[in-house]
Amino acid sequence: MTGFRPLSAKLGAGRHAELILSGRLLTWRTIWWLGPLVPVVLALPFVLHASSFGLRGLTTDLSVQSHLFSPGHPAATTAIFAHMLAGALITLLAPLQLLAPLRARFPAIHRWSGYTLFAGAIVAGLGGLAYIALRHTIGGPMMDFAFAGYGVCLLIAALQTVRLARARNFERHQEWGLRLFVLAIGSWLYRLQYQLWYLATGGLWMEPNFSGPFDQFQLFAFYVPYLIGLEIWFRLRRRPLERPAV
Repeated sequence: MTGFRPLSAKLGAGRHAELILSGRLLTWRTIWWLGPLVPVVLALPFVLHASSFGLRGLTTDLSVQSHLFSPGHPAATTAIFAHMLAGALITLLAPLQLLAPLRARFPAIHRWSGYTLFAGAIVAGLGGLAYIALRHTIGGPMMDFAFAGYGVCLLIAALQTVRLARARNFERHQEWGLRLFVLAIGSWLYRLQYQLWYLATGGLWMEPNFSGPFDQFQLFAFYVPYLIGLEIWFRLRRRPLERPAV
């Protein structure tokens, strides 16, 4: 081992610490820049299925395949399948809006994809609310209430995000944009949480008519806890630093 010197001795302790720190900063910067692509990749199967199913529901008769297609209620049928198609669009676009390089280098793309996201959120929200009003959900009044609340939150977040951007209040625009992101991927989160629970428990507390304990929990769990978590984070971030008394 004669002549061996550790890296810190060769570079110097200060230089070695700088390399470690720069490596960590590079890792966090990569996560910050490319992290939003993770939900895009994970949600891609859902996006493809929802967009295909929504398009087929708007153009063909799916009454044999799905209870959502009702030939006797064309308005409700159009509303729910438009909701699916728009939901696929916003699930794909919402994470891309968080990409820092896109916002910094291509602000026009960020702006116009934001308007597209806004339009998709309006269609998805109004479509879901219209279907609930006309046909109700399979899970009964509690599911009606929870899903209608989700639709209202989606509409409010979309409107606020665009309104604050146009007012150039970018700090609050970013906050509402994060709320919109959570709500836009809500349909995917709803299904993801069901899949994870089923894999972990084999379907414990789940019923075909969505009356099981886990079904009832899921009515709100796919969006309310995430919104609460964001609100806590926003309030902590806004809290002024405490200064020691003179």
